[in-house]
Amino acid sequence: MLCVAAVPENIGTAGALRAIGHYLTAYDILVVSGDLVCDVPPGAVAAAHRRHDAVVTAMLCSAPVSGPSESGSSGGKDKTKKPGRYNIIGLDPTKQFLLFIAAGAEVEKDIRVQKSILRAVGQMEIRTDLMDAHLYAFKRSALQEILDQKESFQSLRQDVLPYLVRSQLLKQKKNGNDKVVSLDNKVTLSQLVANTSSSSFHELCAMGPNGSAPFPRKTHKCCVYIASKNKYCARLNSIQAFSDINRDVIGEASHLSGYSFSAHNNIIHSSAELGSKTTVGPQCMLGEGSQMGDKCNVKRSVLGRHCRIGSNVKVVNSVIMNHVTIGDGCSIQGSVICSNVQLQDRVVLRDCQVGAGFVVSAGSEYKGESLARK
Repeated sequence: MLCVAAVPENIGTAGALRAIGHYLTAYDILVVSGDLVCDVPPGAVAAAHRRHDAVVTAMLCSAPVSGPSESGSSGGKDKTKKPGRYNIIGLDPTKQFLLFIAAGAEVEKDIRVQKSILRAVGQMEIRTDLMDAHLYAFKRSALQEILDQKESFQSLRQDVLPYLVRSQLLKQKKNGNDKVVSLDNKVTLSQLVANTSSSSFHELCAMGPNGSAPFPRKTHKCCVYIASKNKYCARLNSIQAFSDINRDVIGEASHLSGYSFSAHNNIIHSSAELGSKTTVGPQCMLGEGSQMGDKCNVKRSVLGRHCRIGSNVKVVNSVIMNHVTIGDGCSIQGSVICSNVQLQDRVVLRDCQVGAGFVVSAGSEYKGESLARK
């Protein structure tokens, strides 16, 4: 039985799981971000998680190579250039264990890595070409313990995952209260060198120095599942990403669409109507019941269902949703037009977003704007 639980806004991913903790009863749980678009079977991540008896397994995939599209990026103000933000991910030599992770603003700081981790694996592979896909398998009991003890934690990605990674080889020295009283020394990322090969990560978790009796340690395994490069994996977390993914699923990731492509490598529904001398290029889609007038030109764009498009209309690198009306002589480039929008004659839009139900008056020209009803 499917159960949908509503939680307050702005409490973060960790806060959301904390709020529904009483619903979670399985030994392991999968947490999948709602903006993830991929063809990696979640069961593959779950299988790797169980095989290693990990406390967390994070799915990583190839980081997208972003760049401006031919007509500019779609997204209006969203296309403002921002400084590059990279994930720094540390893996063991087998590429199965997550030893370090930092992202965003953290990358600009002085990164520190625990020596205990380096001693455990002998060497660490630093990767900047992988993206955290926000698909995690957790050992439920461990996750709930952290959520209960760390009430300030709001984000799985920014709080819970780094905490688990940092604490996976935490030395414990017992005092009268059996509390953890010390951590290993740390080294900066700039000091990382290939150390002498040592026991495997698994083995070191179970033994002390020189193969002696085990340290009293708090140990757990943080693992990764690295998706194959031939798998599609993207986060739909911006206007630009929305446009890119729409084009991808009628292009290089066409297997995700579920549609059959024509000999011209496009998708035109059998009920759609095209006027005289109208062309719909490769990697384009025209949805059910849509109509286009004469001498229109569509390139690298997705047009939804039951749209009414006049004559001499140009649509390039854009997404047009359902029930949109576009007048004669309009030009739309690098834009997203939401459902039930009306563009009157001779409207020119470049790198814009138009909210649902908005009416753009005849002859208007906009560049890099977000238009929506107040």
